[in-house]
Amino acid sequence: MEPVSTIAAATDKEKDKVPSYLNVVASKCPRCRRHSMFEVKNPYKLKTTMRMYQECPVCKQPFELETGFYFGAGYVSYALAVALSVSTLVAWWVLIGLSIYDDRWIYWLIFNAVFLICMQPVLMRMARSVWLSFFVRYDRKWYANAPSRVKKQGT
Repeated sequence: MEPVSTIAAATDKEKDKVPSYLNVVASKCPRCRRHSMFEVKNPYKLKTTMRMYQECPVCKQPFELETGFYFGAGYVSYALAVALSVSTLVAWWVLIGLSIYDDRWIYWLIFNAVFLICMQPVLMRMARSVWLSFFVRYDRKWYANAPSRVKKQGT
């Protein structure tokens, strides 16, 4: 049986080919890009939508670096929602058109509100993934280097 470091080194080349933003969208561990951050893959199982592992099962990188770490993910979620709203507005304008003389603005507002409500579980997960990737970088030699740990308050 081959050692873990040999197997990991062989698959590093495959993982390097995948752009990092796709790993963020897929909510993979930002350090090793091997395992999901969330226990349940389906974001629409609303009771378990935000249930995360304490640390990555593969590389042991902790996902909550300090107490209240994910409060900043709210800002990322807001930015993603604004970007989606602008995208739907532009798509609506190009495909359907906008006019001040009829109710197409109201129809877009209703469509956008329903769309954002439906996308909220995905946006919340993506926001956490993006927020964590700001602080934890991909490590090609994750199997040889220890994960970075931040002291929690009160310890």
